[in-house]
Amino acid sequence: MEQQSPSAILLLACPDRTGLVSRISRFIFERGGNILDLDEHVDTGTGMFFIRVSWSMEGVNIPPEELEEAFRPLGREFGADWTMYRSGARPRLALFVSKYDHCLQEILWRWKTGEFDIDIPLIVSNHPDLEPLAAHYGIAFHVFPVTPENKLEQEGRELDLLDEHSVDTVVLARYMQVLSPQFVDAFPSRIINIHHSFLPAFSGGNPYRQAFERGVKIIGATSHYVTSELDEGPIIEQDIVRISHRDAVQDLARKGRDLERLVLARAVACHIERRILVNGRKTIVFG
Repeated sequence: MEQQSPSAILLLACPDRTGLVSRISRFIFERGGNILDLDEHVDTGTGMFFIRVSWSMEGVNIPPEELEEAFRPLGREFGADWTMYRSGARPRLALFVSKYDHCLQEILWRWKTGEFDIDIPLIVSNHPDLEPLAAHYGIAFHVFPVTPENKLEQEGRELDLLDEHSVDTVVLARYMQVLSPQFVDAFPSRIINIHHSFLPAFSGGNPYRQAFERGVKIIGATSHYVTSELDEGPIIEQDIVRISHRDAVQDLARKGRDLERLVLARAVACHIERRILVNGRKTIVFG
C-alpha cells in the first residue's frame, strides 16, 4: 500500500449554533493543520449539528498526543460529544461467525488485499466449521459452543478474550446468536451486524422464508449497529435486488448472499474510516 501522510479525524455532534464550522476550522488552522476533507450536517428536526473533518498532521505545531487535550475546551464550550482519531491507530476487529462463510470471506479478502487497513487478531465461532478458512489466513480461531444454559458464561469468556487482544470492534459476519445486553453494553456502537432482509421488514429469524411467503418483489440486506433490541439498531448500510414469482426460497437466499457480503463490507468500511455518527436510532454516514 502507498504510504499515507499522517492525518487526524474529528467526529463531533452538538446542538447547532452559528459559527461552528468556522471555530473548528480555525482550531485546526492555528495549530498548523491543513484540512483534507470536511462534511457537515444539521438535523433541523432536532437542532443537532454533525461534522466529520480530517486534516493533515504535517506541519502541526503541537505534539500529536496533545491534540485531544487542546481541543477539549472547545468541545466543552459546544456541549459536544466528540472523538478524535489519528492515523496509525489501526482498528482491531474480531469477527464472529457460525457456519456461513460468504461474509467472512469478503472481509478477509478485503483485509488481505490491503483495502481494509485493520488488524484482525481473532475469529470467534460457536461451531468449528470455518477453522480451516481462518488457518488459511493465519488468524487465531476460537470456538465457544453456546447453549441456553452456558450462554452468559461463554460470553464472559469471549469478552475476556476480546479485552486480552485489545479489540475495539466486533463484526457479526452471519453469527447466528443473539447477544446478551451485557455483551452489547461492553461495545456500544461498536458491534456491526448483517441481517438478511431490508429492515425493518422481516426482522428476526428466517427472513427469506418470510419474504417468499409474502410474495415480495425485492429482497434486501441491512447492516446495523447492535443494540439490546433485536434487529433494531441504527442502520449503517442497505441494498436490494429484484426477485420474481419464479424464485424459490433457495433462490432468494442465493441472491441475498451477494447482497449480505457487500452490504456488510460497505458498513465495515464506513466504520473503520470513521465516517459514522450515531444519532439516536439513526446514523449520520458521511460520504
